[in-house]
Amino acid sequence: MPITVPAYGKEAAGRLASMADVTADDGALRRFLHGLPGVDAVGLEARAATLGTRSIKTTAKAYAIDLALSMIDLTTLEGADTPGKVRALCAKGIHPDPTDRNCPKVAAICVYPDMVATAKEALGGSGIHVASVATAFPAGRAALPVKLADTRDAVAAGADEIDMVIDRGAFLSGRYMDVFEEIKAVKEACARPDGTAAHLKVIFETGELQTYDNVRRVSWLAMLAGADFIKTSTGKVAVNATPPVTLLMLEAVRDFHAATGVQVGVKPAGGIRTTKDAIKYLVMVNETLGEPWLTADWFRFGASSLLNDLLMQRQKLSTGRYSGPDYVTVD
Repeated sequence: MPITVPAYGKEAAGRLASMADVTADDGALRRFLHGLPGVDAVGLEARAATLGTRSIKTTAKAYAIDLALSMIDLTTLEGADTPGKVRALCAKGIHPDPTDRNCPKVAAICVYPDMVATAKEALGGSGIHVASVATAFPAGRAALPVKLADTRDAVAAGADEIDMVIDRGAFLSGRYMDVFEEIKAVKEACARPDGTAAHLKVIFETGELQTYDNVRRVSWLAMLAGADFIKTSTGKVAVNATPPVTLLMLEAVRDFHAATGVQVGVKPAGGIRTTKDAIKYLVMVNETLGEPWLTADWFRFGASSLLNDLLMQRQKLSTGRYSGPDYVTVD
């Protein structure tokens, strides 16, 4: 099902255009990014920890579990992926709990570009989106023409969403305009001939960015370049999504929306494995951005093992018994 990138209202478009001067050249972009307020690391980590202690009652927990299920990008990104494995994953995404047809389906199936057509066919008219990693995922070490070809191939195969990786080497070297222009180019490559476009999620690999200040800067850089979503990680490094980093990105999205009127989504990915963890992230979204972001249109979990734990906790609330891992499908 094609996704149309939201058309911004006149006010939002005008406010965004008014920020064009900060991306006019490398010097202006550098001054803007380094002029952002420094991150209070102690305060950020303390707030993330506090939000993680919120008590969730049974009714709210049931709602949160179903909400989290509906926000999952169910993912397989392995060299040994086969068409059969992708079809099985799609079947699980459509009916996560075959014993309960009221169980929400996932938001998307995320695969490599060569598996997009397989996933698209398997999902049929389910309404589940196909997301594809691109731009030489996960390292991003390729020339721009290769990255753009990777993106166009995935879109042509039917991808509804593209998860690109930034050039972390360029960013850490201070070549901010290079990163900005690359995101813009990939965004343009997401366009289809019929006027629709795949949504663009921009992956930072925050575990490699060294400082919270860098996370704030790259969040603004990506949003200024046209990211529809900003995403923490590839899931392929030692440190992936963490509550403080995700909270910082949520705050950047909040501030960007206040400045421009443009809404941007957030996707923490990697290392989120339990229902308890997922609910902590939902609390952060609600407290930082509010209800408008509590949908799969604006918040996603990049996960594979998380789904099974959500299903087990959902079954426990429904039956009063903890079924255990043998009662859910093995990915």
